[in-house]
Amino acid sequence: MRPLTVFQAVAALAVGVRLARGRDRLPPLAPVGATAGRISVVIPARDEEGRIGPCLSAVLADPAVAEVLVVDDESGDGTAQLAADLGAKVVVGAPLPEGWVGKQWALLQGVEAAGGDIVVTLDADARPAPGLFGALATALDGYDLVSAGPRFVCGGIAEQALHASFLATLVYRSGPIGPSSAPAPHRVMANGQCMAFRRTAMLSAGGFGRVRGHMTDDVALARTLAADGWAVGFLDAGGLLEVDMHESAAEVWREWGRSLPLRDVTGPGRQAADLAAIWLTAALPVLRLAAGRPTRLDLGLLAVRLLLAGALRGSYTRPGPGVLLSPLLDPLTAVRLTQATLRPVRSWRGRTYPRGRACPKGTAAGVTTGDRPDRPGRAGRPAPPARSAAR
Repeated sequence: MRPLTVFQAVAALAVGVRLARGRDRLPPLAPVGATAGRISVVIPARDEEGRIGPCLSAVLADPAVAEVLVVDDESGDGTAQLAADLGAKVVVGAPLPEGWVGKQWALLQGVEAAGGDIVVTLDADARPAPGLFGALATALDGYDLVSAGPRFVCGGIAEQALHASFLATLVYRSGPIGPSSAPAPHRVMANGQCMAFRRTAMLSAGGFGRVRGHMTDDVALARTLAADGWAVGFLDAGGLLEVDMHESAAEVWREWGRSLPLRDVTGPGRQAADLAAIWLTAALPVLRLAAGRPTRLDLGLLAVRLLLAGALRGSYTRPGPGVLLSPLLDPLTAVRLTQATLRPVRSWRGRTYPRGRACPKGTAAGVTTGDRPDRPGRAGRPAPPARSAAR
């Protein structure tokens, strides 16, 4: 047997084990009305005048939300005025300190200013449905940190096909959303578009400060706190949350492609293994099929990939033919992941950040764990929600 075939078979086995976790996923979040806790929603915003309106209108209309804070991160447009006009409390962001990435700095200021005991952070491109915030607050009975996986809004066939191809690489590397058992801290995933936690616990843990220099801030935060012993949940909220991330396929390639490799939260060895798995199990079968020389293993992997494409239709608000065509773009996606891994981009919204120091051995996501705050006590924690089959 050729060495490449052996490596491909090993990669296929690893991917298969991850995909198999989808048979025992936790159920999607169901809408919940009023809850006992006081919920503050914090929205970091930098030059978001063009898309924050629908987000704010939805949040302000939810009776479960006690207050909405928009942290204006030195915007150069009318973000702050629009937020104030709609009825949100505007927190004027302080100048960005050295060593901080803008989003983490804005979130810290918003959490400090919040009055609720439960904080939900939300990106400006998110579109929450009634019942989301109550569902997240209820989920905190079983977790210390919860992030919600949305349904995506994608405009055209090309945008949806590329987005679905990128999304498939996350599933190949980490398994489906809503794992029934907690992964190892270095494999924990999260979605920073929507996160929930208890305010005092997060401030006590110093969470945002400990990941202040990370571009992949959401996964860095989740993995750092999971290493502390926090129970981190990544739950399906597709029925309660939509996100309109990008306006074109070119923007998906440029913007999402820069963060998907998870380079600043994954060690070099695991990065190489993950990239190899994508090339061997997703890209290579398509390339061999195009050349008219697929092996039986290639054909089996292509069948698995088509099944995944069908399952990913549920991740889109209006799934079209682009989702089913997405496997054809897997070689391009592998190229983009490789490019972003070898030449990471550290610029965002007009700011460029210096590369952080290498993470010391024994730390999570480049965050030193000396003087680690105590983790929240979890004695007598209720069991996680009942499991169900994948949606």
